Amino acid sequence: MQKDQNAGGGWQHPSANPNPGGSGPGRRPTIPPRKTWLIFLLVLVANYLVMRVFFPDGDPTATIPYTVFKQQVAEGNVRSIYSQGQSIEGQFVTPIPAPPPDAAQPGAKPTGGQAATVTHFTTLLPDFIDPGFESFLIEHQVEIRAVPIRTASPWATILFGFGPALLIIGFYVWLFRRARRQAGGMGGAMFGMGKSKARRYDQNTDQKISFADVAGIDEAENELVEIVDFLKNPDKYTRLGGSAPKGVLLVGAPGTGKTLLAKAVAGEANVPFFSMSGSEFVEMIVGVGAARVRDLFKQAREHAPSIIFIDEIDSIGRARGQAVVGGASEQEQTLNQVLTEMDGFSGKEGVIVLAATNQPDVLDKALLRAGRFDRRVVVNLPDKSGREAILKVHTRRVPLNEDVDLHELATATPGLSGADLKNLVNEAALLAARRDQESVHHKDFMDALEKLVLGPERPIVLTPADRERIAYHESGHAILGLVVPGADPVHRVTIVPRGQALGVTYQRPPTDRYNYPEAYLRARIVGMLGGRAAEEVVYGSRTTGAENDIEQATQLARNMVTRWGMSDRLGMVQLAGRHNQFLGVAQGGGSPISEQTAALIDAEVQKIIHDSHEQAHQLLRQYRRQLDALVAALLSRETLDEQEILEVTGLPPAPALKDLPNMAKLPD
Repeated sequence: MQKDQNAGGGWQHPSANPNPGGSGPGRRPTIPPRKTWLIFLLVLVANYLVMRVFFPDGDPTATIPYTVFKQQVAEGNVRSIYSQGQSIEGQFVTPIPAPPPDAAQPGAKPTGGQAATVTHFTTLLPDFIDPGFESFLIEHQVEIRAVPIRTASPWATILFGFGPALLIIGFYVWLFRRARRQAGGMGGAMFGMGKSKARRYDQNTDQKISFADVAGIDEAENELVEIVDFLKNPDKYTRLGGSAPKGVLLVGAPGTGKTLLAKAVAGEANVPFFSMSGSEFVEMIVGVGAARVRDLFKQAREHAPSIIFIDEIDSIGRARGQAVVGGASEQEQTLNQVLTEMDGFSGKEGVIVLAATNQPDVLDKALLRAGRFDRRVVVNLPDKSGREAILKVHTRRVPLNEDVDLHELATATPGLSGADLKNLVNEAALLAARRDQESVHHKDFMDALEKLVLGPERPIVLTPADRERIAYHESGHAILGLVVPGADPVHRVTIVPRGQALGVTYQRPPTDRYNYPEAYLRARIVGMLGGRAAEEVVYGSRTTGAENDIEQATQLARNMVTRWGMSDRLGMVQLAGRHNQFLGVAQGGGSPISEQTAALIDAEVQKIIHDSHEQAHQLLRQYRRQLDALVAALLSRETLDEQEILEVTGLPPAPALKDLPNMAKLPD
């Protein structure tokens, strides 16, 4: 059972600024956080000292008993008083020592060691009525005032009343300006929210990437040679009235090297390269994405000739009028701004827009029309020669052992993208280092390939009965891979649990396939059902171990019926929609197929599965001796490669298909 290997990883940009916290061209120096707080603390201390100098504390005030107050009045030591309710505030003519704490009323200030002199005092009238108190004060020439004796300075009132609020406002203004400066500065935009977040890669300072670092996608490179030539020699084209394409759309599966190819174009042309993901334009606030688009194109024009690269453009370039979820308005506004900007500059300005996506069918038609994205470059998965070239690029700095054959390794990795191959080389190097080797061996590459394709080993303990059943299951796949005409050669069989599987049979085609005959597809279905058939032939019972096999076989059979017209009863009729989705049964006349057609599809799929299952049963009963021998070897060694499988079973590789002639005979 061949593992699907078409999944790939993306290519990440290196960091645009290796020292984001430092200074650089076009960047204001920032103050370290610790130094900022130290400056703020010093400002507060200075403010306190200024207040103490200009507004020192007044004379000490004490709360004295009422009897002491009357005694001082009698002695003529009270100048004036101010009374409100039962509280009396006054001022002595001659300062007197403060009374001891035990003699003072509650609330009196402690005097410490030596008593401080008291100029201002407060006291409380007793609850009983003191007859003649007013006459007593007038007799001793005490002034009775209607306003408090001590009034605050107007400057002190303003400072203490508005000072804290002004200080808080100033602090927030400082924070606001600092945040704007750190965000890159954007007049009128809060915290630089509308400023483009594009990463600029300058070929003079950053790592330069050229077409020598790109391999396996020669067709895509050739499509972009003219772009590079235009950026190097614009006068060559503009002198005759021509202009370079405004936009180039790179289309391909993940990991095929679209971003790497765009950077190679910038490296060959030696121009500034602005890179930004489509998702970075869209924010929660409507209008921010459009502002970032305007700023991005403004920067590109200022540094022309230059290249703008928008990765995953499908996140903002989806067809308008279809999305009904939140954020549709922001996405459509951003797309409209992209369309306007691409119409707003001419090819003579030297700004070229490169974009990448793996979903070109969802893009808006206005984005793909001539005058915007004029060219579409398809970046396919590499073929065998392309994979060999990619492996040579990624193994330049890896010490290889003499037993490593990159041509053989490229043959063993069909369907892998450039990112997958880079990861394969890295995993092999890590395995070799873990094994304390001086170079990377062929076995390291094969073990790394198994880990990437089949999954890592799982250290679980299986009972002898489970191990034997798993061995028969995987041996059934392997035997059918050797005897069914047109089956892919069996590369390796293991009963070591890997990933989510308890055992794996890995088959690989001898060459890259681009067209699949019906006989080959039926041979694959027979091989997929070999595990369940082996269990039934040997044990006469079934387990859940064939779940993945049944799923793959059913999907392949349904594709044969609904997509590829390989059913005689249904004929050449398209019965599956986009992305291999079944169109469904008619509901109120809205679906293109009827219930009778759907039932016929199910019958045809079941017929293909049933015939393949019967053929698997028949072949395994015929080769039961070889099946038992392979199981015994697997229980002993757990993993067998292609050569060991042939030696144990004594069977030759599967014969080639004979239902198609090698070349059609054309009439004279």
